[in-house]
Amino acid sequence: MLKLYKFGNSVCAQKVLMTLDEKGLDFETQDINLFKNEQYNPEYLKLNPKGVVPTLDHDGNIIIESTLICEYLDDTFPSPSLVPKDPFLRSQMRLWSKAVDEGIFEATREITFASVFREKMKDMSPDQREKRYQNVGDPERRARYISTYENGVESPYVRDGIAKFEKLFKNMETTLADGRKWLLGDGYTLADISITPFIARLYYLALLEVWLEERPCATAWWERAKSRPSYEVAIGHALTEIQKIEMETYGVKARETIRLRRDQYLGSY
Repeated sequence: MLKLYKFGNSVCAQKVLMTLDEKGLDFETQDINLFKNEQYNPEYLKLNPKGVVPTLDHDGNIIIESTLICEYLDDTFPSPSLVPKDPFLRSQMRLWSKAVDEGIFEATREITFASVFREKMKDMSPDQREKRYQNVGDPERRARYISTYENGVESPYVRDGIAKFEKLFKNMETTLADGRKWLLGDGYTLADISITPFIARLYYLALLEVWLEERPCATAWWERAKSRPSYEVAIGHALTEIQKIEMETYGVKARETIRLRRDQYLGSY
């Protein structure tokens, strides 16, 4: 039996949900409400000591880290395959996952927090905010939360995230310029799945146009990606209308500042 511990608006959980749907697997889910700090419950920490989602339980075998979960699912249930057989293409697939794990995940978190969750935290008392900060075990991550709350989209972490997305989209446009349908060719793989939820977050924040306005190849890829049934199952239908409205409302307010910071980054080299 497959059981996925998730949170509906978690981009990492969405990545795993897309993989499960693409492979046609049956599974159960249990929601871990991050806003209620359920990820820090002792029972959940036994499964995932990092206190994050997603976590996969496969007949008692516990797998954490969304990239590893997706590859585990493809190894365990090989048909239909989402991983290329060719070793070189597999290495290229992992470069896209690596870009997410080493930069795009944090960029997405900081941009989302600075534009949306920051507004929610303004309604908290100072004691409630401090408790939330203290619940973040990683000091570096705590510093990011504090900076994005205090400075919003002017936080240096947000500026760094804008630059990381610029590099991602530049790489996408170059890769797709030869006319290929997906990032590794004509076949849809974990390379495409790995970045889709993060780009979807910019889409719902009404920020995607900042990067895609002059990138026709990446734009065409995005249209194909969000047309897949797995996208609707894991992201489109999973988000509530309230969540979509909140993200768009707050994202629009941040858009021109983010566009300006991107222009400044482009003008710096």
